[in-house]
Amino acid sequence: MKAILIGILGALFFSVTFVLNRSMVLEGGSWVWSASLRYIFMLPILFIIVGYKRNVMPVILHMKNKPIPWLIWSTVGFGLFYAPLTFASIYGPDWLVAATFQITIIAGSLLVPFLNKGNKQRIPMQSVFISLIILAGVFIMQFEHASSVPIMNVILCVIPLIITAFAYPLGNRKMMELVGSELNTFQRILGMTIASLPFWMILSIYGVSAHGLPSVNQLIQTFIVAVSSGVIATALFFYATEIVRNNTQKLAGVVATQSGEVVFALIGEILILSAPLPSLLSFAGIGLVIITMILHSVVSSLGNRKTVSAVQRLTSDN
Repeated sequence: MKAILIGILGALFFSVTFVLNRSMVLEGGSWVWSASLRYIFMLPILFIIVGYKRNVMPVILHMKNKPIPWLIWSTVGFGLFYAPLTFASIYGPDWLVAATFQITIIAGSLLVPFLNKGNKQRIPMQSVFISLIILAGVFIMQFEHASSVPIMNVILCVIPLIITAFAYPLGNRKMMELVGSELNTFQRILGMTIASLPFWMILSIYGVSAHGLPSVNQLIQTFIVAVSSGVIATALFFYATEIVRNNTQKLAGVVATQSGEVVFALIGEILILSAPLPSLLSFAGIGLVIITMILHSVVSSLGNRKTVSAVQRLTSDN
């Protein structure tokens, strides 16, 4: 339950991404700067956090020993996750981006057997089924809105978000395997930010040539996103996944908490972007999401108790 609550709190902070990215698009800001500036701003903040306890050197040494895996999986986990996410904000409001991003709930479960080959773990079908209910609630909540969006906008929004949905859990879990218990959460985030810098530098060069320099307002908003979503939300989500890293049922439950981003993004859209109140159908979808998230956490907890009981019985029998 602790990991689930941390995941929900992370979803709250991460929802800032969807609202402010859409806000910057509406103000004429480039998606390129919305993406690259977030990680450029994150770097000095993370250096201060990690450097406060003098934990920077272990990160540098670990990266030096395994530079290629760090470069690859950091680019996947941060670059291929966030660049398509900000690009998608051009073609859909924040609620649509947040709702479509929930494909990562299923993506995380589908990746289980490929990320745990040594343990021969199967896809947790129970978690996938519950995740499908969450997705149903998400799309019910946004049904009336989605029906008014042009089909080309939907395609240009959905395809990048499918890439995002798989890249985020893939990069996160591969890096968890790479560092093991050698680095803590903030050390891993710092290392991934450093290792993904080549990607962001290339994107920034393109941004200067294609869109010019960012405005002051975009600088401010991307800084807020960097602190809220880039540091706080990422740290919370990574910490939650580390708590349950050896339990596929609970891990799927943590991934499912990301569906709360849709609820928080919808609230942010109403309060900050002055969007109209959702319909009764949308409220029904919100209720379905919340109830299913609670169900997911309960099922995950019960599954873990059964596993512990079985181990205890085996121990007593022997």
